Amino acid sequence: MLRELWNDAEGGFHPASAPDFLPETALREVQLRRLRAVVARAYEHVELFRSRLDERGLTPDSIQQLEDIQRLPFTVKTDLRDTYPFGLFASPMSDVVRLHASSGTTGKPIVVAYTREDVEVWSEVMARTFAACGMHRGDILQNAFGYGLFTGGLGAHYGGETLGATVIPISGGNTDRQIMLIRDFQVSALCCTPSYFTHMVERARELGVDLRELPLKIGIFGAEPWTDGMRKHIEAEAGIKAYDIYGLSEITGPGVASECSTQEGLHIFEDHFYPEIIDPETGEALPDGEEGELVLTTLSKKAMPMIRYRTRDITSIITEPCACGRTIRRMRRIGRRSDDMFIIRGVNVFPSQIEAALLRVEGTLPHYQIILTRAHGLDQIAVEVEVTPEVFSDKIRGLEEVRKRLAQAIEHIIGIRVELRLVEPRTIARSEGKAKRVIDRRNEG
Repeated sequence: MLRELWNDAEGGFHPASAPDFLPETALREVQLRRLRAVVARAYEHVELFRSRLDERGLTPDSIQQLEDIQRLPFTVKTDLRDTYPFGLFASPMSDVVRLHASSGTTGKPIVVAYTREDVEVWSEVMARTFAACGMHRGDILQNAFGYGLFTGGLGAHYGGETLGATVIPISGGNTDRQIMLIRDFQVSALCCTPSYFTHMVERARELGVDLRELPLKIGIFGAEPWTDGMRKHIEAEAGIKAYDIYGLSEITGPGVASECSTQEGLHIFEDHFYPEIIDPETGEALPDGEEGELVLTTLSKKAMPMIRYRTRDITSIITEPCACGRTIRRMRRIGRRSDDMFIIRGVNVFPSQIEAALLRVEGTLPHYQIILTRAHGLDQIAVEVEVTPEVFSDKIRGLEEVRKRLAQAIEHIIGIRVELRLVEPRTIARSEGKAKRVIDRRNEG
């Protein structure tokens, strides 16, 4: 069935059959039919969802049109922790073929489940993701997302194979070997977190390998927010086209949305994931075009359907048609989350704002950490930023000039001065997965 999505040996989409090119009226019919089915499934098999509908006097028959989704209750991350491990499952364990889980560093882990049909859908949307990013059957994909309980590795792996690519399941880490295989296996596409790829570029340079001279042409990055400044840095340093993809374990893993060749927003695979934008404070639905919190409903998930899941990611729906011809809606890139904001001296600050500032200043590197402390009852913020070897070696003029320009750039964006610590390259610890940008020590001691 999945192979019917591809119209030739190069793995291109066939506009007449691919879900991404469905006429809007046909897509809405698919969405409504699947929404009614998933609500009925959750009502019948998930006690938490059934009790919440009963409290509101609702039944699955209350869903008569897509707009009725706004009558349904939200699901939030604490619901998954409160019902740990299997309380939100809508399938018996005999039908569950896969379990994934978060690391559980902030409490009980988030457990997610898949039936065989769920895995097939996951493979399909990841194949569509890779195709949207310009991959074809026959490409060689180096998969440096982590395997194991993290959803990224296996999701990308199955999607690459479904597309018809040759997949190298290297997982994260062992950077020298990653670089060797890119060169020796003639890798044409690579996926990992953007922060890990910047480390890979840096290490390749140290080994005397210029990634721009290799066949690598496509980078597919996700699992953490990253800025357009980071994209420009990656594309210039590696000679590739860098694409942003989006997903989260609670929904399916990677494969919820993806950029296409235009790199102007991420197409949401709406036949499987219904998007809404809400006011994060009031929960009220917002019209397309207005910025707010992304809410997602799984339309085909069997093992663990998610109804109106609050992602905490801030974005907006793009209403203008895309030049690629896909009819599914796009969302703007995720630059921040409603729950990664911190407040300093009454000012709301997001890590992405700091990143945007430092990447505007020549002489800095895309490696930084934000350290929050408290002194005499007042919150303090310091930013450690790596600078190039040339800047660091000129400690009198070079460092001071970069410090001045960077301080101005940060103050211009967030409106307050911060303590800046410019450090030499490789001072800040590298991550093989998601980068830890904020170190909060305000409650220590």
